Amino acid sequence: MDIATRINDEARLIGYPGNSIPDGTECGFFTASDGRRLRYALLREGQGLKGTVCLLQGRGDFIERYFETMTDLRQRGFAVATFDWRGQGGSQRGLRNAYKNHVRGFSEYDDDLASFIGKVLMPDCPPPYFALAHSMGGCILIRNLRKHAWFNKVVLTSPMFDVKTGWWPAGVARFMAPFLALAGLGRLFVPGERHRPLRIRDFPNNNLTSDLGRFTRDARITEIAPELGVGAPTIRWVSAAFRAMRDVMVPPKHSMVRVPVLVVAADIERVTSTEACHVLSAKEPNVVTVVVEYSRHEILMERDHVREQFWAAFDAFIEGKDPTLSSSL
Repeated sequence: MDIATRINDEARLIGYPGNSIPDGTECGFFTASDGRRLRYALLREGQGLKGTVCLLQGRGDFIERYFETMTDLRQRGFAVATFDWRGQGGSQRGLRNAYKNHVRGFSEYDDDLASFIGKVLMPDCPPPYFALAHSMGGCILIRNLRKHAWFNKVVLTSPMFDVKTGWWPAGVARFMAPFLALAGLGRLFVPGERHRPLRIRDFPNNNLTSDLGRFTRDARITEIAPELGVGAPTIRWVSAAFRAMRDVMVPPKHSMVRVPVLVVAADIERVTSTEACHVLSAKEPNVVTVVVEYSRHEILMERDHVREQFWAAFDAFIEGKDPTLSSSL
């Protein structure tokens, strides 16, 4: 197979026919304040750019999964800046078993985000700045938006404000995760979850997308470059996630989101909670939620008619119109 790579300071992006690297994409590394080495990509060629969209991924994601979205944003006149969170994609892993998605606390992700904005986004990319964040990325970002006004406007897809706990009752999961972490078991995979990245044969039972083509495209990336993928999170990660989601839904008194936020939630959601998005919107005057029909968790990886709903809402919101009045929704 013909695999194309672009290398800068030993960083590389991996593309193949059907998921090629967008022309003009740059790739490199930056370091978080604790020294963690993180991979980033910029797409900023062209004149008359409307600004830069900071693209923040979900748990287990990596830059290559977002080549199509980067191209969509560039076609809309935006530069794009994105990076892999610590412990996933081409960024430095924290454990010997690199398939374990692990952090001690979400403050480590806060460090990743602030370092990226200070070291890459603002020095190297044209303003004004917008953000598009998915799932875990939305949880991390909205916590920080109560402290910082980095962006003019923000769009979140299927944000991780609450999660489905599968065969674990929710109350049990919230109690057991921190208990097991304190008992010294925090580095173990969550019981009953997969230890490797999703494969093509996992499509029939997946909760992420109904689009076989895009699911296959993403699964093939980790077949070509298995070092980009991860399996399930660790127990410590889950414990940290529950704390972070509590911070989102029960913020300190007089703390509020400081910029306009559009939440685009999924109609058929089995990973995070669409209901939690509506609850947060009712509390936060700067947050509005719309729901796209026929979509599973990964709206940007869904079928074309679902993605069209998303982009209609995105375009309306960024242009200052009411996204709930979009004819596509």
